[in-house]
Amino acid sequence: MTGMEFLPVLFMVAGIVLVAMGTLFVSSLLRPSNPYPAKNMPYECGMDPAGEAAGGRFRVQFFILAILFVVFDVETMFLFPWAVVLKEIGLVGYVEMFIFILLLLVGFAYAWLKGALEWEA
Repeated sequence: MTGMEFLPVLFMVAGIVLVAMGTLFVSSLLRPSNPYPAKNMPYECGMDPAGEAAGGRFRVQFFILAILFVVFDVETMFLFPWAVVLKEIGLVGYVEMFIFILLLLVGFAYAWLKGALEWEA
């Protein structure tokens, strides 16, 4: 493949970037800017925020759990196509997916041993 075959893709990417940046620029010029303390407060279902959320801080465990969810969601996303074409890819594909799952399990075990899945009451 030559570089000229990718020229339409380059034009499309450049057009998308220009439209996105132009939209953000025009909206920054037109939008009202009126920040005040009540507007910048964390919102908790119509009630005044209490506890750690009042200062805008959240526990790190929440983010670690979210990252673990994304990792295992991506694993599931890879498992379905792999299972569909398992007969065509043969033993090499089977071993590669086994190594992939093993690496994810090692990461899960590490997170578990570090206490990332335990919540304090």
